Amino acid sequence: MAGGAAAFLSAENWPAPASGPLYLQVKRRLEEAVASGIVAPGDALPSEREIASLAGISRVTVRRAVQELVKEGVLLQRQGSGTFVAPKVERVEQSLSHLTSFSEDMARRGKTTTAQWLERGVFEPSPEETVVLGLSPGDRVARLSRLRVADGVPLAIERAVLATAMLPDPEGVENSLYEALDKVGNRPVRAIQRISAQTLGEEAARLLDAPVGAAALRIERISYLASGRVVEHTTSTYRGDAYDFVAELRLRQPR
Repeated sequence: MAGGAAAFLSAENWPAPASGPLYLQVKRRLEEAVASGIVAPGDALPSEREIASLAGISRVTVRRAVQELVKEGVLLQRQGSGTFVAPKVERVEQSLSHLTSFSEDMARRGKTTTAQWLERGVFEPSPEETVVLGLSPGDRVARLSRLRVADGVPLAIERAVLATAMLPDPEGVENSLYEALDKVGNRPVRAIQRISAQTLGEEAARLLDAPVGAAALRIERISYLASGRVVEHTTSTYRGDAYDFVAELRLRQPR
């Protein structure tokens, strides 16, 4: 952030008298720098000390303005690295009317998907997993946890658990879980999905490259075979600034 940006923040250009609290003036000035392209998505901001020196104000004032912009998702702070302009995320509209996988959804939009595996293997089930999946004594489960990325942008953290009877080899899952289930004849045909609001904790925010406390969507899905047997129990955390879930509703006709 040099040259024009330094002039943009210089004390001679602002703050203007009677323009409201000083930290809000700093906040607006930084917002203008982002909106006008003086600093682009991914660019690093100067340190709070440098901004304070350029603007002729206190570091406390700068810190408050920066924290407000972090809360709003305009800026990102990375421990040990500094403050950056948050990347622009293209919003994805996801229908709730069809049972599809993340990979299939993104492929339809022409996006390239990748996954960062967080956990993948066969484990002893927890009591909750035993109940949800309807397991018998001695059954084991496949757990697959991964960060889902589309065109280089992290969009969701997905944690799936399945009986090994449904997915014997979790190591064989490459990109699409449903594609792997289709190969062994266990692709689900229906699901119950619950969506709730949450905020990102430190670990989820780090993985999704988003601010701590940013809005997110928690999506819990239980999917079934035609026989009614449970296939998977998946809990996903989606970036709130990247997803719109859409459902078509029809008026029930009176009988």
